[in-house]
Amino acid sequence: MEDSAKMTLDYALDELMVVEAARYIDDGDIVLVGTGLPFAASLFAQKSGAPHMCYVVETGPISPEVIPTPISVSDARVMYRAARLGSLVESLGGVLQRGMADVAFLGGAQIDQYANVNSTVIGDYDSPKVRFPGSGGANDLASHARKILIITRHEKRRFPAHCDYITSPGYIDGPDGRARAGLPSAYPDIFVFTDLAVLAIDKTTGRLRVEKLMPGVTLEQVQENTGFELMPAPEVIGVDPPTTEDLRLLREEVDPKGVYLNGPE
Repeated sequence: MEDSAKMTLDYALDELMVVEAARYIDDGDIVLVGTGLPFAASLFAQKSGAPHMCYVVETGPISPEVIPTPISVSDARVMYRAARLGSLVESLGGVLQRGMADVAFLGGAQIDQYANVNSTVIGDYDSPKVRFPGSGGANDLASHARKILIITRHEKRRFPAHCDYITSPGYIDGPDGRARAGLPSAYPDIFVFTDLAVLAIDKTTGRLRVEKLMPGVTLEQVQENTGFELMPAPEVIGVDPPTTEDLRLLREEVDPKGVYLNGPE
């Protein structure tokens, strides 16, 4: 085994969270990307296991060679050498709503037991404790894509039993919730990547369950940091650590200034 492929323990769980999420993007996938950690994971996928993925930014750039490290979907760095500098209408209408999106990549303030995402308010909608930017294109992405990837840090406040507000639909209220709501993608695959675990939708219940654990993390720790009961998959496995080449790509080519990832403490 070459040195660049050897495993290393000198990494932060945030870095592994991004690497693991990128592993769920297949070469050739059309991927719709939102702001934040999804940028880092998608760019890492493009530079590693999925060099032929088609990166589509919700504001319109199609198949760009993204320059590190964009801070928003309007950042000029997401437009570099794009096949087309389109618009919201072209990315969300011409690609997503035509059923062409293989993967939608989201973040959020809250994710509940049905994988619904809240990026709108904490508390009452009319008198919230905190008001966030809202949907942007996230509702469109969650409603139409065949696979939904959600990336966030794992804290109990972020994983309530029910979101204060559903900005972007998961399985809404059960296994047929999306079908009853008439969503174009009625039964998508949904995965949630955190610094503790990988969660996935069980399509028979429409609820999240634990599929993988981060190194050194137990099921009990994941449950302690979750506001609803999490059932484990029939076989819960560990997340493979990053390689030294993975970490080089992250730190030197994906996020060299540490906009999203700071490395090990």
